[in-house]
Amino acid sequence: MKSQWSNFHQIGRNSFLAASTVYVSSEFNFVNTSLLNRRSFCFAEGDRSSFVVLKSEAEFNSALSKARDGSLPSVFYFTAAWCGPCRLISPVILELSNKYPDVTTYKVDIDEGGLSNAIGKLNVSAVPTLQFFKGGVKKAEIVGVDVVRLKSVMEQLYK
Repeated sequence: MKSQWSNFHQIGRNSFLAASTVYVSSEFNFVNTSLLNRRSFCFAEGDRSSFVVLKSEAEFNSALSKARDGSLPSVFYFTAAWCGPCRLISPVILELSNKYPDVTTYKVDIDEGGLSNAIGKLNVSAVPTLQFFKGGVKKAEIVGVDVVRLKSVMEQLYK
């Protein structure tokens, strides 16, 4: 005989999954452009974020130059389409790019053709990796998914 708590647990678990799915799909809009074999973010029309997807080594070098010369506070977000933890942290990165519109967030897909040299320049060995630049210097790095630390670093560096 099942106890009343086993039914409650099952309902609670199913409700959580449904709620989290609805929350993610309504708050954060991802587009899977499988025809182009890449994932990108979609933004609402009034979006204030400064989020740039780098697709070539020339774009990466330009962004890195701006970060290193101190003219632009920036975050480099190294990711991959196949990376589960990257998909978990992506909504948080979008949220923070809206909260800090003066900080440019650069998304770098490590599997994008022509970016392998770029990854070596910043010694990226795992994804997700986030590197934070301010005043021309790399101030912090986060490897893996640590939402609390991510929010804390953004607050400390860019508030």
